[in-house]
Amino acid sequence: MTLSPHPHRVVRCPRCGGDSLYAPDNPHRPFCSERCRQIDFGAWASEQFALPQRDAPDPGHDGPIG
Repeated sequence: MTLSPHPHRVVRCPRCGGDSLYAPDNPHRPFCSERCRQIDFGAWASEQFALPQRDAPDPGHDGPIG
């Protein structure tokens, strides 16, 4: 038995939860397919995902005073 120098891992696709090959020969990694990759990209582009904002800025304050 010969071990591959770079073993391939199977991970969960972040979009559909199915198996995804995490290896250089999967151009869509970490996604399982082009479809899942595009759906995820579309969700980011339409702002369905957002990073939480720590504190809302004061609308009357443009920056530090000093």
